[in-house]
Amino acid sequence: MEPLKKKGRAIVYLVGIALVLGAMALLRDCASGKSTFGIQRSEGDTIDVAIAYSPQICYTYDDTLGGLHYDMLREIASAHGMVLKFHPVMSLERSLALVDSDVVDLLVADVPMTAEYRERYNFLEPVTVDRQVLVQLRDTTTGAGRVRSALDLGGEKVWVASGSSVVSRIHALGREIGDTIYVMAEKEYGAEQLAIMTALGEIPLAVVSSKAASEMAKDYPQLDIVTEVSFNQFQSWIASGRRSWVADSITTWVRDYKKTPAYRNLLNRYSTLPAASNAE
Repeated sequence: MEPLKKKGRAIVYLVGIALVLGAMALLRDCASGKSTFGIQRSEGDTIDVAIAYSPQICYTYDDTLGGLHYDMLREIASAHGMVLKFHPVMSLERSLALVDSDVVDLLVADVPMTAEYRERYNFLEPVTVDRQVLVQLRDTTTGAGRVRSALDLGGEKVWVASGSSVVSRIHALGREIGDTIYVMAEKEYGAEQLAIMTALGEIPLAVVSSKAASEMAKDYPQLDIVTEVSFNQFQSWIASGRRSWVADSITTWVRDYKKTPAYRNLLNRYSTLPAASNAE
């Protein structure tokens, strides 16, 4: 009965988040008459923050919002008198579009600071370090996933969040092994949803961040998450060009915050994510 219980929980999770985001978008559209992906720019000094719904970024537990990135940003905002308005997002592709169009001031999501992305976006001081891993079902006999190395992905279909920088890494891996790896870009859901879909057998393979995979594997022990697809990557927030002071100020404040015991306490609270050294 346990798999059925997990599946019910997964469906509630996916449908519930979609309904909440849809309702929020509809209300904003009705009130303003115009918006981008349901988000309207705030007036005055309010900082609009697009934030991903994920265990490490921002999520709900015991009727309370939490998450390493969410808590850290709120503490920095409180210390420096910033007024924040959070806009929850699920799709990485749409999140990046909000930055491209300067609808939000800041994007807080699982976006690795790769060379490809650094050419396109204004990353702030790194917050944590992570890597990309392959998510697949464990074999009921061996207890391991059928793909034991990234080099064995030739001819396979792999799901990723649309807009993810890992796409170029997978294509490069295909060239290295001399075979095609078929990348299936998911436009609606993010890393956690892809992990759930893999756990339920709806898709065979997905590539997500290691920390997101680890969190989801706690609820879905049938997942194998040991196969690495990338090296360590800095995780950072992205500033749009809407307000010139946001990038410089928040980068300085993040750098200062990382020198405090509060930063280490957050890392310990949220699955001991590796600290990101200050980019002096």
